[in-house]
Amino acid sequence: MIKKFLVIEDFISKEALSGIILFIATVAAVIVANSSFGQDYYDLWHMPLGVTLGDRTISMTLTYWINDGLMALFFLMVGLEIKREMVLGELSSVSKASFPIVAAIGGMAIPALIYVAFNTENPMGFGIPMATDIAFALGILMLLGAKVNPAVKLFLVALAVVDDLGAVLVVATVYTSEIKAEYFLHAGIAYGLIWFLNYSGVKKILPYLILGIFLWIFIHEIGIHATIAGVLLAFAIPISSKIDEKEFIEKTRASVDDFEKNIDEIPILNHHQTDALESIAYGYDKVQNPLVRLEHNLHGLSAFFIMPLFAFSNAGVLIDFSTVSANLMIVSGVVFGLLIGKPVGIFGLTYLLTKLKIIKKPDNITWFEVIAVGFLGGIGFTMSIFITHLAFVDEGIIAAVKLGIFGASFIAAVFGILLILASSKRKYNS
Repeated sequence: MIKKFLVIEDFISKEALSGIILFIATVAAVIVANSSFGQDYYDLWHMPLGVTLGDRTISMTLTYWINDGLMALFFLMVGLEIKREMVLGELSSVSKASFPIVAAIGGMAIPALIYVAFNTENPMGFGIPMATDIAFALGILMLLGAKVNPAVKLFLVALAVVDDLGAVLVVATVYTSEIKAEYFLHAGIAYGLIWFLNYSGVKKILPYLILGIFLWIFIHEIGIHATIAGVLLAFAIPISSKIDEKEFIEKTRASVDDFEKNIDEIPILNHHQTDALESIAYGYDKVQNPLVRLEHNLHGLSAFFIMPLFAFSNAGVLIDFSTVSANLMIVSGVVFGLLIGKPVGIFGLTYLLTKLKIIKKPDNITWFEVIAVGFLGGIGFTMSIFITHLAFVDEGIIAAVKLGIFGASFIAAVFGILLILASSKRKYNS
Protein backbone atom coordinates (compact mmCIF):
# COMPACT_ATOMS: atom_id res chain seq x y z
CA MET A 1 0.00 0.00 0.00
CA ILE A 2 2.87 2.36 0.87
CA LYS A 3 4.53 1.61 -2.47
CA LYS A 4 1.33 2.50 -4.37
CA PHE A 5 1.01 5.76 -2.43
CA LEU A 6 4.64 6.74 -3.15
CA VAL A 7 4.18 6.07 -6.88
CA ILE A 8 1.10 8.33 -6.96
CA GLU A 9 2.82 11.04 -4.88
CA ASP A 10 5.83 11.03 -7.25
CA PHE A 11 3.46 11.25 -10.23
CA ILE A 12 1.56 14.20 -8.74
CA SER A 13 4.66 16.19 -7.72
CA LYS A 14 6.30 15.84 -11.16
CA GLU A 15 3.09 16.68 -13.02
CA ALA A 16 2.59 19.75 -10.83
CA LEU A 17 6.07 21.14 -11.50
CA SER A 18 5.65 20.25 -15.17
CA GLY A 19 2.48 22.34 -15.25
CA ILE A 20 4.40 25.41 -14.14
CA ILE A 21 7.12 24.80 -16.75
CA LEU A 22 4.46 24.24 -19.43
CA PHE A 23 2.87 27.56 -18.57
CA ILE A 24 6.24 29.32 -18.91
CA ALA A 25 6.92 27.57 -22.26
CA THR A 26 3.46 28.51 -23.55
CA VAL A 27 3.81 32.18 -22.60
CA ALA A 28 7.33 32.27 -24.10
CA ALA A 29 6.04 30.78 -27.38
CA VAL A 30 3.27 33.38 -27.67
CA ILE A 31 5.69 36.24 -26.91
CA VAL A 32 8.27 35.05 -29.47
CA ALA A 33 5.61 34.40 -32.14
CA ASN A 34 4.35 37.98 -31.78
CA SER A 35 7.81 39.58 -31.67
CA SER A 36 10.25 40.54 -34.41
CA PHE A 37 11.48 36.92 -34.26
CA GLY A 38 8.05 35.60 -35.24
CA GLN A 39 9.04 34.59 -38.78
CA ASP A 40 12.22 32.89 -37.52
CA TYR A 41 10.11 30.99 -34.98
CA TYR A 42 7.76 29.82 -37.73
CA ASP A 43 10.61 28.86 -40.10
CA LEU A 44 12.42 26.87 -37.39
CA TRP A 45 9.50 24.58 -36.59
CA HIS A 46 8.58 24.12 -40.26
CA MET A 47 12.12 23.11 -41.24
CA PRO A 48 12.00 19.71 -43.01
CA LEU A 49 14.00 16.79 -41.58
CA GLY A 50 14.25 13.29 -43.05
CA VAL A 51 15.41 9.84 -41.96
CA THR A 52 16.34 7.19 -44.54
CA LEU A 53 16.01 3.46 -43.82
CA GLY A 54 17.07 1.40 -46.83
CA ASP A 55 15.05 2.63 -49.79
CA ARG A 56 12.45 4.30 -47.55
CA THR A 57 12.68 7.92 -46.37
CA ILE A 58 10.50 9.43 -43.67
CA SER A 59 10.50 13.22 -44.09
CA MET A 60 8.57 15.59 -41.82
CA THR A 61 8.89 19.10 -40.46
CA LEU A 62 10.54 19.60 -37.08
CA THR A 63 7.12 20.21 -35.53
CA TYR A 64 5.81 16.91 -36.87
CA TRP A 65 8.87 15.05 -35.57
CA ILE A 66 8.00 16.44 -32.15
CA ASN A 67 4.26 15.75 -32.49
CA ASP A 68 4.63 12.27 -34.02
CA GLY A 69 7.99 11.17 -32.62
CA LEU A 70 8.68 12.63 -29.20
CA MET A 71 4.99 12.61 -28.34
CA ALA A 72 5.03 8.83 -28.89
CA LEU A 73 7.24 8.67 -25.78
CA PHE A 74 4.71 10.83 -23.94
CA PHE A 75 1.92 8.47 -24.99
CA LEU A 76 4.09 5.52 -23.90
CA MET A 77 4.11 7.10 -20.45
CA VAL A 78 0.34 7.69 -20.67
CA GLY A 79 -0.16 4.03 -21.54
CA LEU A 80 1.99 2.97 -18.59
CA GLU A 81 -0.09 5.20 -16.29
CA ILE A 82 -3.30 3.66 -17.62
CA LYS A 83 -2.02 0.11 -17.12
CA ARG A 84 -0.68 0.91 -13.63
CA GLU A 85 -3.96 2.45 -12.52
CA MET A 86 -5.92 -0.50 -13.94
CA VAL A 87 -3.74 -3.05 -12.13
CA LEU A 88 -2.59 -1.28 -8.96
CA GLY A 89 -4.38 2.04 -8.56
CA GLU A 90 -7.68 3.88 -8.55
CA LEU A 91 -9.05 1.87 -11.49
CA SER A 92 -8.10 -1.58 -10.13
CA SER A 93 -11.58 -2.47 -8.86
CA VAL A 94 -15.11 -1.72 -10.03
CA SER A 95 -16.00 0.04 -6.78
CA LYS A 96 -13.01 2.39 -6.95
CA ALA A 97 -13.07 2.89 -10.72
CA SER A 98 -16.76 3.53 -11.36
CA PHE A 99 -16.91 7.14 -10.12
CA PRO A 100 -13.84 8.53 -12.00
CA ILE A 101 -14.75 6.50 -15.11
CA VAL A 102 -18.26 7.97 -15.19
CA ALA A 103 -16.82 11.45 -14.52
CA ALA A 104 -14.38 11.07 -17.41
CA ILE A 105 -17.07 9.78 -19.78
CA GLY A 106 -19.30 12.74 -18.95
CA GLY A 107 -16.31 15.07 -19.27
CA MET A 108 -15.61 13.77 -22.77
CA ALA A 109 -19.13 13.25 -24.13
CA ILE A 110 -20.74 16.59 -23.24
CA PRO A 111 -17.88 18.79 -24.61
CA ALA A 112 -17.90 16.75 -27.83
CA LEU A 113 -21.68 17.11 -28.18
CA ILE A 114 -21.48 20.86 -27.55
CA TYR A 115 -18.81 21.19 -30.24
CA VAL A 116 -20.89 19.19 -32.73
CA ALA A 117 -23.95 21.33 -31.92
CA PHE A 118 -21.99 24.39 -33.07
CA ASN A 119 -20.44 22.61 -36.07
CA THR A 120 -22.95 20.11 -37.44
CA GLU A 121 -21.56 20.36 -40.99
CA ASN A 122 -17.88 20.00 -40.00
CA PRO A 123 -17.60 18.12 -36.68
CA MET A 124 -13.97 16.98 -37.07
CA GLY A 125 -12.76 19.16 -34.19
CA PHE A 126 -14.98 17.43 -31.62
CA GLY A 127 -11.95 15.82 -29.95
CA ILE A 128 -10.39 19.19 -29.05
CA PRO A 129 -12.60 20.08 -26.04
CA MET A 130 -12.57 16.43 -24.87
CA ALA A 131 -8.95 16.68 -23.73
CA THR A 132 -7.61 17.62 -20.29
CA ASP A 133 -4.08 18.83 -19.57
CA ILE A 134 -3.37 16.94 -16.35
CA ALA A 135 -0.02 18.70 -15.83
CA PHE A 136 -1.60 22.16 -15.75
CA ALA A 137 -4.50 21.00 -13.59
CA LEU A 138 -2.29 19.29 -11.01
CA GLY A 139 0.11 22.23 -11.09
CA ILE A 140 -2.73 24.48 -9.92
CA LEU A 141 -3.68 22.06 -7.13
CA MET A 142 -0.08 21.86 -5.90
CA LEU A 143 0.25 25.66 -5.90
CA LEU A 144 -2.81 25.83 -3.63
CA GLY A 145 -0.99 23.53 -1.20
CA ALA A 146 -2.73 22.43 2.01
CA LYS A 147 -5.99 24.08 0.95
CA VAL A 148 -6.61 21.11 -1.38
CA ASN A 149 -8.19 17.91 -0.12
CA PRO A 150 -5.71 15.07 -1.01
CA ALA A 151 -8.65 12.97 -2.24
CA VAL A 152 -9.32 15.64 -4.89
CA LYS A 153 -5.82 15.11 -6.32
CA LEU A 154 -6.34 11.34 -6.52
CA PHE A 155 -9.76 11.82 -8.13
CA LEU A 156 -8.30 14.19 -10.72
CA VAL A 157 -5.46 11.74 -11.52
CA ALA A 158 -7.87 8.80 -11.94
CA LEU A 159 -10.22 10.91 -14.07
CA ALA A 160 -7.32 12.12 -16.22
CA VAL A 161 -6.09 8.56 -16.83
CA VAL A 162 -9.51 7.56 -18.23
CA ASP A 163 -9.62 10.86 -20.14
CA ASP A 164 -6.22 9.99 -21.66
CA LEU A 165 -7.53 6.58 -22.71
CA GLY A 166 -10.47 8.28 -24.41
CA ALA A 167 -8.11 10.67 -26.20
CA VAL A 168 -5.98 7.73 -27.38
CA LEU A 169 -9.05 5.97 -28.82
CA VAL A 170 -10.19 9.14 -30.59
CA VAL A 171 -6.74 9.76 -32.10
CA ALA A 172 -6.49 6.13 -33.24
CA THR A 173 -9.95 5.89 -34.79
CA VAL A 174 -10.78 9.40 -36.01
CA TYR A 175 -7.64 11.43 -36.68
CA THR A 176 -5.87 9.17 -39.15
CA SER A 177 -4.73 9.76 -42.71
CA GLU A 178 -5.22 7.39 -45.64
CA ILE A 179 -4.80 3.79 -44.42
CA LYS A 180 -2.11 1.65 -46.10
CA ALA A 181 -3.26 -1.86 -45.24
CA GLU A 182 -0.07 -3.58 -46.44
CA TYR A 183 1.81 -2.32 -43.37
CA PHE A 184 -0.67 -3.90 -40.93
CA LEU A 185 1.17 -7.24 -41.24
CA HIS A 186 4.52 -5.61 -40.44
CA ALA A 187 3.04 -3.83 -37.41
CA GLY A 188 1.32 -7.04 -36.29
CA ILE A 189 4.57 -9.01 -36.43
CA ALA A 190 6.44 -6.31 -34.48
CA TYR A 191 3.72 -6.17 -31.82
CA GLY A 192 3.55 -9.97 -31.66
CA LEU A 193 7.30 -10.09 -30.98
CA ILE A 194 6.87 -7.52 -28.21
CA TRP A 195 4.25 -9.69 -26.51
CA PHE A 196 6.49 -12.74 -27.05
CA LEU A 197 9.12 -10.97 -24.95
CA ASN A 198 6.51 -10.45 -22.23
CA TYR A 199 5.35 -14.08 -22.21
CA SER A 200 8.99 -15.25 -22.24
CA GLY A 201 9.59 -13.43 -18.96
CA VAL A 202 11.95 -10.79 -20.36
CA LYS A 203 12.17 -7.96 -17.81
CA LYS A 204 14.85 -5.82 -19.49
CA ILE A 205 13.31 -2.72 -21.04
CA LEU A 206 15.74 -2.25 -23.96
CA PRO A 207 14.42 -5.09 -26.20
CA TYR A 208 10.89 -3.72 -25.82
CA LEU A 209 12.03 -0.22 -26.81
CA ILE A 210 13.95 -1.48 -29.86
CA LEU A 211 10.93 -3.38 -31.17
CA GLY A 212 8.80 -0.37 -30.21
CA ILE A 213 10.77 1.79 -32.68
CA PHE A 214 9.89 -0.63 -35.50
CA LEU A 215 6.26 -0.65 -34.34
CA TRP A 216 6.27 3.19 -34.50
CA ILE A 217 7.65 3.13 -38.07
CA PHE A 218 5.08 0.61 -39.31
CA ILE A 219 2.14 2.36 -37.63
CA HIS A 220 3.32 5.66 -39.14
CA GLU A 221 3.40 4.00 -42.57
CA ILE A 222 -0.11 2.55 -42.09
CA GLY A 223 -1.47 6.08 -41.69
CA ILE A 224 -2.64 5.75 -38.08
CA HIS A 225 -1.19 8.46 -35.86
CA ALA A 226 2.18 7.07 -34.79
CA THR A 227 1.81 8.11 -31.13
CA ILE A 228 -0.54 5.12 -30.75
CA ALA A 229 2.58 2.92 -30.95
CA GLY A 230 3.57 4.28 -27.55
CA VAL A 231 0.29 3.20 -25.95
CA LEU A 232 0.39 -0.26 -27.56
CA LEU A 233 3.95 -0.75 -26.34
CA ALA A 234 2.98 0.31 -22.82
CA PHE A 235 0.31 -2.39 -22.55
CA ALA A 236 2.96 -5.05 -23.31
CA ILE A 237 5.49 -3.89 -20.70
CA PRO A 238 5.60 -6.49 -17.87
CA ILE A 239 4.23 -5.43 -14.52
CA SER A 240 5.69 -8.22 -12.35
CA SER A 241 9.25 -8.01 -11.00
CA LYS A 242 11.96 -10.69 -11.30
CA ILE A 243 12.05 -11.35 -7.55
CA ASP A 244 9.44 -10.53 -4.90
CA GLU A 245 9.91 -8.17 -1.95
CA LYS A 246 10.38 -10.96 0.61
CA GLU A 247 13.17 -12.58 -1.41
CA PHE A 248 14.80 -9.18 -1.91
CA ILE A 249 14.78 -8.47 1.84
CA GLU A 250 16.26 -11.89 2.67
CA LYS A 251 19.04 -11.63 0.08
CA THR A 252 19.81 -8.02 0.97
CA ARG A 253 20.04 -8.84 4.68
CA ALA A 254 22.42 -11.70 3.91
CA SER A 255 24.57 -9.42 1.74
CA VAL A 256 24.63 -6.67 4.40
CA ASP A 257 25.65 -9.26 7.03
CA ASP A 258 28.38 -10.53 4.71
CA PHE A 259 29.56 -6.95 4.11
CA GLU A 260 29.71 -6.29 7.88
CA LYS A 261 31.49 -9.59 8.58
CA ASN A 262 34.31 -8.71 6.22
CA ILE A 263 35.12 -5.25 7.60
CA ASP A 264 38.86 -4.99 8.20
CA GLU A 265 41.46 -2.36 9.04
CA ILE A 266 42.26 -1.55 5.40
CA PRO A 267 40.43 1.69 4.34
CA ILE A 268 39.28 0.25 1.00
CA LEU A 269 36.65 -2.36 0.21
CA ASN A 270 37.84 -5.95 -0.11
CA HIS A 271 36.49 -8.33 -2.73
CA HIS A 272 34.01 -9.91 -0.27
CA GLN A 273 32.45 -6.49 0.37
CA THR A 274 32.44 -5.69 -3.34
CA ASP A 275 30.63 -8.96 -4.04
CA ALA A 276 28.10 -8.12 -1.32
CA LEU A 277 27.44 -4.69 -2.85
CA GLU A 278 27.03 -6.22 -6.31
CA SER A 279 24.53 -8.69 -4.87
CA ILE A 280 22.56 -5.81 -3.31
CA ALA A 281 22.66 -3.90 -6.62
CA TYR A 282 21.46 -7.00 -8.48
CA GLY A 283 18.56 -7.41 -6.08
CA TYR A 284 17.74 -3.68 -6.32
CA ASP A 285 17.48 -4.03 -10.09
CA LYS A 286 15.44 -7.24 -10.07
CA VAL A 287 12.92 -6.27 -7.38
CA GLN A 288 11.81 -3.21 -9.32
CA ASN A 289 8.60 -3.42 -11.28
CA PRO A 290 9.59 -2.93 -14.99
CA LEU A 291 6.45 -0.93 -15.75
CA VAL A 292 6.80 1.43 -12.79
CA ARG A 293 10.55 1.76 -13.37
CA LEU A 294 10.06 2.75 -17.03
CA GLU A 295 7.24 5.12 -16.09
CA HIS A 296 9.47 6.72 -13.45
CA ASN A 297 12.31 7.17 -15.96
CA LEU A 298 10.02 8.55 -18.67
CA HIS A 299 8.16 10.88 -16.34
CA GLY A 300 11.06 13.28 -15.91
CA LEU A 301 11.86 13.22 -19.64
CA SER A 302 8.22 13.82 -20.53
CA ALA A 303 7.46 16.41 -17.85
CA PHE A 304 10.59 18.53 -18.20
CA PHE A 305 11.61 18.10 -21.85
CA ILE A 306 9.03 16.59 -24.22
CA MET A 307 5.93 18.48 -23.07
CA PRO A 308 7.66 21.88 -22.63
CA LEU A 309 9.23 21.45 -26.09
CA PHE A 310 5.83 20.48 -27.51
CA ALA A 311 4.26 23.54 -25.87
CA PHE A 312 6.97 25.91 -27.10
CA SER A 313 6.84 24.55 -30.67
CA ASN A 314 3.03 24.43 -30.96
CA ALA A 315 1.67 27.19 -28.71
CA GLY A 316 3.19 30.08 -30.62
CA VAL A 317 0.26 31.78 -32.30
CA LEU A 318 -0.02 35.23 -33.82
CA ILE A 319 -2.61 37.11 -31.77
CA ASP A 320 -5.06 38.12 -34.46
CA PHE A 321 -8.69 38.10 -33.38
CA SER A 322 -9.84 38.43 -36.98
CA THR A 323 -9.07 34.69 -37.32
CA VAL A 324 -11.49 34.06 -34.45
CA SER A 325 -14.33 35.99 -36.09
CA ALA A 326 -13.65 34.15 -39.36
CA ASN A 327 -13.95 30.78 -37.59
CA LEU A 328 -16.42 31.76 -34.88
CA MET A 329 -18.47 28.55 -34.78
CA ILE A 330 -15.39 26.33 -34.50
CA VAL A 331 -13.89 28.48 -31.75
CA SER A 332 -17.25 28.71 -29.95
CA GLY A 333 -17.55 24.92 -29.99
CA VAL A 334 -14.11 24.58 -28.41
CA VAL A 335 -14.60 27.35 -25.82
CA PHE A 336 -18.05 26.28 -24.66
CA GLY A 337 -17.01 22.63 -24.79
CA LEU A 338 -14.11 23.23 -22.41
CA LEU A 339 -15.68 25.90 -20.23
CA ILE A 340 -19.21 24.51 -19.89
CA GLY A 341 -19.11 20.97 -21.26
CA LYS A 342 -16.36 19.73 -18.95
CA PRO A 343 -17.84 20.78 -15.58
CA VAL A 344 -21.41 19.95 -16.66
CA GLY A 345 -20.34 16.55 -17.98
CA ILE A 346 -18.16 15.61 -15.00
CA PHE A 347 -20.55 16.81 -12.32
CA GLY A 348 -23.82 16.15 -14.13
CA LEU A 349 -23.30 12.51 -15.07
CA THR A 350 -21.75 11.50 -11.72
CA TYR A 351 -24.52 13.27 -9.78
CA LEU A 352 -27.26 11.68 -11.90
CA LEU A 353 -25.89 8.12 -11.63
CA THR A 354 -25.20 8.56 -7.92
CA LYS A 355 -28.81 9.62 -7.31
CA LEU A 356 -29.93 6.59 -9.34
CA LYS A 357 -27.68 4.47 -7.06
CA ILE A 358 -25.74 3.11 -10.04
CA ILE A 359 -22.43 4.45 -8.69
CA LYS A 360 -21.31 5.73 -5.29
CA LYS A 361 -19.49 8.99 -4.62
CA PRO A 362 -16.35 8.56 -2.46
CA ASP A 363 -17.02 9.74 1.09
CA ASN A 364 -13.82 11.81 1.22
CA ILE A 365 -14.80 14.18 -1.59
CA THR A 366 -17.72 16.65 -1.72
CA TRP A 367 -19.97 17.54 -4.63
CA PHE A 368 -18.57 21.07 -4.45
CA GLU A 369 -15.10 19.60 -5.07
CA VAL A 370 -16.43 17.50 -7.95
CA ILE A 371 -17.60 20.72 -9.63
CA ALA A 372 -14.16 22.27 -9.00
CA VAL A 373 -12.48 19.26 -10.64
CA GLY A 374 -14.92 19.68 -13.53
CA PHE A 375 -13.59 23.18 -14.19
CA LEU A 376 -9.98 22.03 -13.81
CA GLY A 377 -10.80 19.37 -16.39
CA GLY A 378 -11.63 22.25 -18.73
CA ILE A 379 -7.94 23.17 -18.87
CA GLY A 380 -7.23 21.74 -22.31
CA PHE A 381 -3.97 23.52 -23.21
CA THR A 382 -1.33 21.14 -24.62
CA MET A 383 -3.58 18.12 -25.23
CA SER A 384 -6.23 20.25 -26.95
CA ILE A 385 -3.51 21.89 -29.06
CA PHE A 386 -2.18 18.43 -29.98
CA ILE A 387 -5.60 17.32 -31.26
CA THR A 388 -6.09 20.68 -33.04
CA HIS A 389 -3.09 19.91 -35.26
CA LEU A 390 -4.63 16.51 -36.08
CA ALA A 391 -8.11 17.88 -36.81
CA PHE A 392 -7.19 20.86 -39.02
CA VAL A 393 -4.57 21.80 -41.61
CA ASP A 394 -5.65 25.40 -42.28
CA GLU A 395 -3.26 27.70 -40.39
CA GLY A 396 -5.97 30.32 -39.84
CA ILE A 397 -8.30 27.81 -38.19
CA ILE A 398 -5.47 26.40 -36.07
CA ALA A 399 -4.47 29.89 -34.89
CA ALA A 400 -8.08 30.78 -34.01
CA VAL A 401 -8.65 27.51 -32.14
CA LYS A 402 -5.44 27.98 -30.14
CA LEU A 403 -6.64 31.41 -29.01
CA GLY A 404 -9.93 29.83 -27.97
CA ILE A 405 -8.11 27.07 -26.08
CA PHE A 406 -5.94 29.61 -24.24
CA GLY A 407 -8.91 31.75 -23.25
CA ALA A 408 -11.16 28.87 -22.17
CA SER A 409 -8.37 27.11 -20.26
CA PHE A 410 -7.47 30.30 -18.39
CA ILE A 411 -11.08 31.01 -17.37
CA ALA A 412 -11.63 27.36 -16.40
CA ALA A 413 -8.49 27.49 -14.24
CA VAL A 414 -9.70 30.65 -12.47
CA PHE A 415 -13.11 29.09 -11.72
CA GLY A 416 -11.43 25.89 -10.53
CA ILE A 417 -9.14 27.81 -8.16
CA LEU A 418 -12.01 29.89 -6.75
CA LEU A 419 -14.13 26.78 -6.14
CA ILE A 420 -11.26 24.92 -4.45
CA LEU A 421 -10.63 27.92 -2.17
CA ALA A 422 -14.36 28.23 -1.43
CA SER A 423 -14.55 24.52 -0.64
CA SER A 424 -11.60 24.82 1.73
CA LYS A 425 -13.23 27.80 3.47
CA ARG A 426 -16.54 25.92 3.85
CA LYS A 427 -14.78 22.95 5.47
CA TYR A 428 -12.85 25.27 7.80
CA ASN A 429 -16.03 27.10 8.87
CA SER A 430 -17.89 23.84 9.44
